[in-house]
Amino acid sequence: MIFSSYEFLFLFLPVVLLGYYLLPGRGRTLFLTLASYLFYGWWDYRFCGLMLLSTLIDYSAGEGIGRCTTRRGRKRWVAVSIISNLSLLGFFKYYDMFAATLNYGLAALFPHSPISNLQSPIPLLHLVLPVGISFYTFQSMSYSIDLYHGRAKQTRSFLDFACYVSLFPQLVAGPIVRYHELADQLVERRHSMALVARGAALFILGFSKKVLVADAVAPLTSLAFDTSSPGLVAAWVGTLAYAMQIYFDFSGYSDMAIGLGLLFGFRFPINFNSPYKAESITDFWRRWHISLSNWLRDYLYIPLGGNRISVHRTYINLMLVMLLGGLWHGANWTFVVWGGIHGVLLAWERFRGTGHADKPAWGRARTFIVVCVAWVPFRAASVGDAVGIWRGLVGLNGWGGVIHWNGALPLYAILILLGATLVIAFFLPNSWSILRMNLEPEEAPAFGSSWATIFLRTGVALLLFLLSTAVLMINSSSPFLYFQF
Repeated sequence: MIFSSYEFLFLFLPVVLLGYYLLPGRGRTLFLTLASYLFYGWWDYRFCGLMLLSTLIDYSAGEGIGRCTTRRGRKRWVAVSIISNLSLLGFFKYYDMFAATLNYGLAALFPHSPISNLQSPIPLLHLVLPVGISFYTFQSMSYSIDLYHGRAKQTRSFLDFACYVSLFPQLVAGPIVRYHELADQLVERRHSMALVARGAALFILGFSKKVLVADAVAPLTSLAFDTSSPGLVAAWVGTLAYAMQIYFDFSGYSDMAIGLGLLFGFRFPINFNSPYKAESITDFWRRWHISLSNWLRDYLYIPLGGNRISVHRTYINLMLVMLLGGLWHGANWTFVVWGGIHGVLLAWERFRGTGHADKPAWGRARTFIVVCVAWVPFRAASVGDAVGIWRGLVGLNGWGGVIHWNGALPLYAILILLGATLVIAFFLPNSWSILRMNLEPEEAPAFGSSWATIFLRTGVALLLFLLSTAVLMINSSSPFLYFQF
């Protein structure tokens, strides 16, 4: 089930909202947990057992850490949590990738041995990737780590912890929320019409971004990524289209997730802050998938030594974090290449220092172009395909001025929309700023203070929802891109 589907919009969400607000006190937490498992099991009920296993492991690890009086004992329990979680994640997500790589390596090293005659010396299991396993694994595991370091307090309620891990608004694609950020909200939440109104508005904005923008420009990506050697024009149009597709797809999801959280009284942290307005790659990672960036910083970069050991070690740490961050996104070497590119760029900016800042306009333009070029392996099916597209971006595959298009909408209409997305991403305020999400509801009512403003903004929100729903009737919405991770 995805947020931009009829099942979710007109069946699941209304029923869950009604049941939630009809129930008193702690009954809401139990109901929300069961609803979250139903939401997750909609794809495949067997995956619910895997999520429950991760929940049991980390809750038990937390119990063990709380009982231990020695540092050594607590360290053992946190090791159990980390090893168990990463083993589950590694097996389901990366087994086939590494098995295929080893098979290729064995065949290359021993071309005349009996091994080379076997198609797969190490059998491939072709496992189905559980949706959102990367997200809930990191989230669940952070509880025991934070408990060990004293950054979180131990929960005495398995129900609260199960709700925290499975909470459906941010279960499958983030934001990755730490337990201490939701601990008090799991016990007692504040509900008000101001929160509901702002949550609904944010959800509708995200829904519109997904259906009206991301899904609309998605067909253009085929110009670059469905061919091994696109021409200059097709390569750039397709690459820009993918850059805007993933921008509005993930921005839309983040808005919908945070908006849904507000409907149930939860306040999630910002996860997307106009990343294409970044003036450097370092700035980009402060704006793109903020919760993942912070997770990698706190649980990987800093434990590796961060920038505290030596200059050279800092560069190595940056590279390791970004390589692993790339691999976290998917079981394909293309993601490792993507992470490596960003690691090199971050290390270069660190070496270059902050004293060489460019003018903001040039910094934004240069960073955007670099990010777009780096998106190529993120989207490409293989490293070889990525190289072919990069060749096209610099004209080595020819000009390719004539674009053959057989899409449902005229090419010029989608190109105009693509241009509009660039204007929105570069120059307009984001959803967080429009709804002033950094302020308390009482300080900044979601729909303004005057009746005229209320009617105007309500009308705009209703129009966007109806338009998005109408488009959804014609073209069914695709899953969010980050669902595959």
